Formats: sequence, C-alpha cells, structure tokens
Amino acid sequence: MATVRIVFALISANVRAQLQYRMNFVIWLFVGIAFQMTGFFFLWALLARFHSVGGWSLEEIAFLYGLRLLAHALAVLVFGGAQLVDWSVHDGDFDRHLVRPLPPLLTVITWFRPSAVGDLLGGLVLFIAAARLVAVDFSLPAISYLALAIAGGMLLESAVRIAFASMAFRFLRTNALLFFADGIFNNFGNLPLRIFGGLIEVLLTFVVPVAFVAYIPASVVLGHSQELALQPPLAYLAPLVGALVFGAAVLLWRHELPLYQSSGH
Repeated sequence: MATVRIVFALISANVRAQLQYRMNFVIWLFVGIAFQMTGFFFLWALLARFHSVGGWSLEEIAFLYGLRLLAHALAVLVFGGAQLVDWSVHDGDFDRHLVRPLPPLLTVITWFRPSAVGDLLGGLVLFIAAARLVAVDFSLPAISYLALAIAGGMLLESAVRIAFASMAFRFLRTNALLFFADGIFNNFGNLPLRIFGGLIEVLLTFVVPVAFVAYIPASVVLGHSQELALQPPLAYLAPLVGALVFGAAVLLWRHELPLYQSSGH
C-alpha cells in the first residue's frame, strides 16, 4: 500500500505541475484530440466515396478506430513516460529515479502527458458513437471481452514502449525506434489489416503484433473473425497476448537496467 501511495503522490505532483500552465495544458489536450481525429476524418472522407474498405463499413472501421484509440490513450496515460527515458538516460537525469524508494519503472510511469487526456476523450467519443451504429450484441460476455481487449491492447502498446526505452540503457539513443513503433501502430492499428494483403497481415499479427490491439478484438465482436490470419478460437485470447508481451518487456527492462551509467561515469 505504501508503494501505491507513493506512486499516486508522484503522479499527483506531476499533474499539478502541468496544471500550473493551464493554457499549455488545454492546448495539449486539444492537440491530442485533433491529432487522432484527423486520421479518422481522412478515413471518413475516403469511405464516403467508396462506402467500404476490405468489407468493413464506415461504422465498423469507426468502432475499430475507437477501440484502438482507447487502448492507445491508456498506454500513453499510464506508460507515456517511457517515451522520455531516452532523453533522461542521455542527459544523466535518470539518476533521480534510482534514489527514489520505488523501482525505476514505477517512477517512470508517474510522468504525465497532457495530450493523453485528449486521446482518451477522443477515443471515448468515437467508440461510444460507433458502438451505437454497429451490430454488436452488448451482452455481459461481449462487454467483458471488450474491456479485457482494451486492457490487453494498452499493455501491448505499453510493452513496445518499455522494450524500446530499456534499450537506451545500452545504446543511449533509441527515440528513432519509439517513433518507428508509434508510426506502425498509428498507420496500421486503426484499419482492418486484410486490406494490406496476406504477408503484411501475417507480419503485423505474428511478428509485430499490432493486430492484437484492436483489429482482432473488433473482428470477434463484429463477426469478421473468419478473415483473420489465425484460427477464430485463438482470437478470443487476444487480451492475453498483451499481458504476455508486457511481461516480456518488463523482464527486458530489468535485464538492461544494470547497464545504465550515470553522467558521473
């Protein structure tokens, strides 16, 4: 319990620090909403002309987009601090994480990014609106699966951030990898992967598991599971993949952390 209190105390302090500059906070909030919604409006304009993409209607893609955006927003909200590890290690600022009465990974997640609030608001609005338009039976099992899928997607995207951030202890600069990963998730995670062809769908399912964030869960609840690159019964295990990959990322973090050298060395 003491650890939880310290974590929330640090998060609260970081939030208050951001709120000292309220206009900047508001700007970042709207930047988060605008950045994510711009991508969806592009799809909306495309589908207004062609009506469907890969057999998915505008409403179904909006549902997929909202599901992925919720997982992304939670990943940034909780583990967005991993994006700053590269800078912190390079400048020797990471030392302060080592002297706090918490594991360094827990202190990293106390960093707060205001744009994540905008991502979360945009995701909630889009998901709720799309959920009212698609043919989904929102029974208790379906709602439970979607909740687990969002949590699993959040853990999976967070795992990629943590894994690449941990490499900074060895290589000092890894921001390029983080930006590359963000690009992969942003460019492919919001769309039904079948439209890119078999090879890319397989790569984004079994090599870089972007499909498990939103595409596979959305396919299950929307009745598109037959088109997936894996057997439909395995699609129900999508949330578990996020937990497994996250566990592997934490182990990698612990393995790489001893390689860190402070600026005094």
